[in-house]
Amino acid sequence: MNHNHYCVILAGGSGHWFWPASREDRPKEFLHIDGTPMLRLTYERFARIIPKENILVVTLERYAEAARTMLPELPEENLLLEPYGRHTTPAMTYATYTVIRRNPDAVIVTTPSDHVIRDEDRFQAGILNALSYAAKEPVLMTLGIVPKSPSADFGYIQVMGGRHSTTDKPLKVKTFTEKPSEELAKVFIRSGEFYWNSGIFIWSAQTIRRELETHCSEVTAFFVGWERVFGTPDEKAFIERAYAGCPKVSLDYGILEKTDKAWLYPTDFGWHDIGSWDAYYNFAPKDRHGNVVRAGRTLFSDTSGNLLLDKTGRKLFAFKGLQNYMVIDAGDVLLICPRDDKAFKDFISDIAMPEYEAFR
Repeated sequence: MNHNHYCVILAGGSGHWFWPASREDRPKEFLHIDGTPMLRLTYERFARIIPKENILVVTLERYAEAARTMLPELPEENLLLEPYGRHTTPAMTYATYTVIRRNPDAVIVTTPSDHVIRDEDRFQAGILNALSYAAKEPVLMTLGIVPKSPSADFGYIQVMGGRHSTTDKPLKVKTFTEKPSEELAKVFIRSGEFYWNSGIFIWSAQTIRRELETHCSEVTAFFVGWERVFGTPDEKAFIERAYAGCPKVSLDYGILEKTDKAWLYPTDFGWHDIGSWDAYYNFAPKDRHGNVVRAGRTLFSDTSGNLLLDKTGRKLFAFKGLQNYMVIDAGDVLLICPRDDKAFKDFISDIAMPEYEAFR
């Protein structure tokens, strides 16, 4: 393994699109979605190619104990705790300065914690090739996924010149588009110039530092003086002050849409971004009627296209004539809703009402 290679796992999301299985005190990265918690899966995936002492996890303070329990081998100093959620640019700023303090020559892969990868060998090869490229060139590299369909659930990246390619050749980025309409996504697919944005980024620590300080000074200004305090007992208080005033800015908006150093590494390794119940349904194994069943005992008749999850393990699920619904039993909450992201998101907004605080 190359000791200049680092991995930053971003694990601060609330995961409310997995309610009621996920809650404010236990978001989706800590859920057993595919047999193993997603944060654990992500850590093990990168521990095969990155020195374990070089893997950092960024999460919220209130999730610290859950992260330590799930990753007992993670060094304490590799768990970076945010006092508040401020989106991905502040998280990456904190992680970048931390890595630079340890190794100014580091090359970093930054990843969300909620991906499922089917072809691990191809994934690892793509990451290592992109790390090697970013070590030699001042680029901000995104892993681009060859799209399978005109999905409106993902961001898209347009590349300059040429049709879709799965070769190991980086391509210059032309535009980023955040979750287009289905009609626009169809246009993107027909053009052959667009890839799904995986949200996995590779860059040298010095390159991302320069780009952060150039394009997102409204964030980095709150970290001025980090060199004197990172790695000391004063770091926690410094971070609390920085985050108190720091704006919420995503990496896509804050950096990637502004830089002239954005490149894409095209690949295809059976990638699934498990960002919602419907996304989970789309990748999960199904029975012959298209049902995804995670329940102990079932009695079905004329039932198809459903997602059924019993977190209690105590009930018989009995349905007749149920089509394209999700039924999630979390013990204190039973959710029954059409298996459609829009319907679910419209419905779940009501959970923010004060009378439902105990169930959030």
